[in-house]
Amino acid sequence: MKLRAACPLVCVFFLFAPYAWTAQPAPADPAKAQQIVTQVCAACHGDDGNSAIPANPNLARQIPEYTTKQLANFKSGERVNAIMTGMVAALSPEDMTNIGVYYWQQTAKPAVATNKELALLGQSLYRGGNAATGVPACAGCHLPDGAGIPKQYPRLAGQHAEYTSAQLKAFRSDERANDPNKMMRMIAAKLSDREIQAVSEFIQGLR
Repeated sequence: MKLRAACPLVCVFFLFAPYAWTAQPAPADPAKAQQIVTQVCAACHGDDGNSAIPANPNLARQIPEYTTKQLANFKSGERVNAIMTGMVAALSPEDMTNIGVYYWQQTAKPAVATNKELALLGQSLYRGGNAATGVPACAGCHLPDGAGIPKQYPRLAGQHAEYTSAQLKAFRSDERANDPNKMMRMIAAKLSDREIQAVSEFIQGLR
């Protein structure tokens, strides 16, 4: 089943996390990232950024500044993940910038939602939020098609539902805390398990 978001709405949301990125990275050279991607990243995220493992995020067409920031946060410990901490240990800021642009240049493979009932609920949340609980529409920051806003909010379209769900729950529990101003943590705290499952399912089929 393919579901598409189609109308601009308001406010904030997400999953890979709203962020502020103020550093001025060196000009990127994605060709230099190829060896790192092959040796370090590809096993979990694919050479082309389309992960075959639902627990690991797709990186293809992800906004490069977002990917770069996440790598930097893993290295600094601001974002905690034992596997990723080891993977980024030897990366320089230049490497991280190059990897971000490399994956942004790759073609994202479309995915589909697999549970119609959940996807329809997720569509409602993504497009309109939940006024009763103060949950804003995801589309306001991540756009109706899930493409995100460069240098501000990450791409969501086609992301694995399993990964999205895990990140929303991590924000809700404060396990993940690299969202400036606690934006995602405040939003995720208002989401039920079913809402998280539903919006994650819709995002997986979004394009």
